Order: sequence, then C-alpha cells, then structure tokens
Amino acid sequence: MAEYDLLVLNGLVVTADETGQFDIAVKDGKIAKLVPRGSLDGITANKTIDAEGGMVMPGGVDAHVHLAEPALFGKGKSADDYETGSRSAIAGGTTTLITFAPQRKTEPSLLAALAATHELAKDKCYSDYSFHLICSNAGPQAISEFAALREAGISSLKIYMTYEALQLKDSEILDVLFEARKQKIVTMIHAENGAIIDWTIKKLEEKKLFDPKYHVTSHPPVAEIEATYRAISLSSFIDVPILIVHVSSPSAAKHISDAQKRGLPIYAETCPQYLFLTRKDLDKPGFEGAKCVCSPPPREGEQDHEGIWQGLENGTFTVLSSDHCPFLYEDTTVGKKSVISAEYPNGHFKYIPNGCPGVETRMSLALSANRLKLQKFVEVTSTNAAKLYGLYPRKGGLVPGESDADLTVWYPDGMKEYQLTNSMLHHNVDHTPYEGRTIKQWPRYTILRGEVVWAKDEGGLVGKKGYGQFLQRDMSSLAGSMSKEEWNVENF
Repeated sequence: MAEYDLLVLNGLVVTADETGQFDIAVKDGKIAKLVPRGSLDGITANKTIDAEGGMVMPGGVDAHVHLAEPALFGKGKSADDYETGSRSAIAGGTTTLITFAPQRKTEPSLLAALAATHELAKDKCYSDYSFHLICSNAGPQAISEFAALREAGISSLKIYMTYEALQLKDSEILDVLFEARKQKIVTMIHAENGAIIDWTIKKLEEKKLFDPKYHVTSHPPVAEIEATYRAISLSSFIDVPILIVHVSSPSAAKHISDAQKRGLPIYAETCPQYLFLTRKDLDKPGFEGAKCVCSPPPREGEQDHEGIWQGLENGTFTVLSSDHCPFLYEDTTVGKKSVISAEYPNGHFKYIPNGCPGVETRMSLALSANRLKLQKFVEVTSTNAAKLYGLYPRKGGLVPGESDADLTVWYPDGMKEYQLTNSMLHHNVDHTPYEGRTIKQWPRYTILRGEVVWAKDEGGLVGKKGYGQFLQRDMSSLAGSMSKEEWNVENF
C-alpha cells in the first residue's frame, strides 16, 4: 500500500512566509509533509507530480465572486451559476470561492437568503466555497440573525453605500457595524457616495449623454474618495474591522493607508480591472465599451494603475479579488445589450448590467505582470483572504497536518507568451474584458484537497462537479477591534 496519496516533487514552493525548494506529501486531503527537496526519495504514492522546478503555491482564494444572482436592480442576471463559475475558478488556479448570498430590500431575513443560496450551490461546485451575506435590509430581524449566521459558519457580510436597491443609510450602517462588532463579523463595504453618482447621472442625462463611456463620468473619483473616508469614520466610531471592497482610486487608497497607520483595523481589496483597464476601454465604437462597465469604473491610466500596484506592494491592499460579476454581452433580455433600444441605440450607461467576468484570469494576469514579489502574490491572492475570512490555516497555507492540500502548480520558467482569448476560458460568458492581453503563465495543475482537478496538458478540467465542499468559517484571524471592552456610548 502506498504511503501517501500524492507527492508533488521538485517544486519551488512559495507561501506567504517563505520560498524554497521543497517536496510535498499529501494524505487524506491534507498536507502531510513539506520537506526539503529530495527528502521523499523512495517514498511511494498513488500519484506523483514532477513540478520540474515550477512554482507550487497554495490554491487561490477568491473572496469576491457573484454567481447565480437574480436581477437585484435593472435587468442584468448572472451568466455564471455555481457549476460554470467554480469550473472557471479551478481552471484559473483558484480552489476556494466566497460568493454572495443576496438579501433583497423586501426580505427581512438574512437566514432565508442564506438557505436559498445553499440550494443554488449544493452539489454544483468544482471548488470549495462559502458565502458572504449581502445585507440590504438592516431591520431588526436581520440584525437579530447575526449570531445565527456565525453558528452557520458565516463570519462576513457586505453592505452598500450606493444603489437604491441595496443602499443603507449611515444610521443603518452603524446598526450593522455595532452588531458585527459583538458577533466578530467582518463587514465588507461598497464605498461610493450614491447621492453624488445620482446627481452626476442627472447632469449627464440633461445633456443627452448616454454612451457606455459616460459610466466612468457618472462615478467620479470623489464619490469613492468621500465614501471611503466616511466608511472609515463610521468603523472607527464603532471600533470594528471593515474591508473596503474593489478600490479603484489611489486617493481612496490614501485614506485607507492613513487609517492603517493609525492602527485602525481597516482592510482593503482591489481587483485586476483597476490594474489593467482604463476609461479608454469604455470609450469604444458603438456599444463595445459596455463589456468593461463595472463599479467603481476603471480610472484614467498608468498613473492610477501605478498607485494601485503600489498599494498591493506596500500592504494597503489586503487582498486581490476578481469581483467576478458576469453578464452575457449579446443577450438582449438579461445581458449587457438589454439596454439597447430605438431611443438608446448605443444603450444608456445608467442601465448597463454592471460587472465584468474575471475569476479565471485573476491569478494569471497578476502573475504575468511580473510586478509583485512571489510571496506577496501568494499573500494577496490566497493567504490574506483565508485569514481575513476565518479559513486559515485550512486554506491559504501549506501547514502540515492543518492545511487542505490545495495547490496551484505553475509551469517552470513560465510559458511561451500568448494572447488571451475568451475561447480559452471556462466561464459561461461570451467575452472577457482582457481579450488580447499577453499571458506568460497559466496553472499547469490545480489540486483541491489532494485531488487533481485541473491538468492543462492532460485533458484540462479533470475534476468532478459536486466535489467542492461548503466551508464553515470562523472569525477573522487578522487584527480586530482595538478595544476588548464592550462599546459604550458614554465614551464619546
């Protein structure tokens, strides 16, 4: 009988903590040994992978993914369900997804939204998965359910400062943060000032400016900058950790960095669209720019990109997520082209389904850019998300006896450069905003709990639908509230 289920030999193993020439032994879905190269010579296993000097990293953790969501506002409906979205993730080296369980304004219960989303994901996933709750109705019932969410393995939720269908008032945000502090829940915040956006849209409409490129104009940087500062202020008042999601503006990132320097538990996320796309991508003939409509929108150009890269390098950004929010471009009912009409032959930017696909391309685009140090790359694409959302060391690390055997094995010395096309991808979307981008790396193998689920040169997708498991999560292992005392209004 073989001693181990899997050996991964001759790799350059990269974790958030170290880089070295190590061999890995896997038993019963866990990392059993991480030892210097050659230490496993003569050991038997059911399967052996020779990494041939290629990088071996913990599997990616993408903690911002929208799948199988209904039309929460407007006509747009997710193109990817849990089967196609998790399939795409695996092909791109991501082994764990945290998606969203959305509560509508008309629904009082978060637990009901959680149950409905469980049904959508059950027996469908190629990757492991968990959920954030979207709280758009912060009424008494929802707030009272926070403790039950923790018991159900949910330790994070998301709130919005914009979009009428989802937006919370500041007093409601304080209610959420107050209870989140008590229950050790991380609150994700979409930080854009909805009033500024609505006012700017009105001014554009007065001038009859409707083309996709005006989506950028309608979400000016000040809307993000102001809301980011306000979110930090509300968080510091309650003394509770928050994560500002999909930050696009270096000026907003400066508010976050300043708060972090003061010791506040403020975390931040950015996404590939703010590293590789600009407003010019929305300014294309006809309706083509709609493919890159997302919020906040891509910003001006290289200077903004540089500010975001620097934020990843210096730790301002805790995580690099995809914000995979997929819509079909050609679909005229629930896709991007649903907004084209005789009145608006190039569509109306205000109503374009808002989001871009990216769960499969996140890691390869960032690695191909050759900008981040390897350990920092692992930190922002895997380890920090696992820590922030209560999954470490089970996910995001290679700790013998504790970590699941989730691995991404890359090609030695990179690959022959090629141009990315949508036809190469495994999502259920008819476009990628990164069409034609140069790719220098792609996962050779993706391994989930010791099982090879992606083998690029041996059939591609070899995992099975339904192998993915729901992950019960604990509290964040990153720094939380600064005080251990109960919040007391008399202190102010």
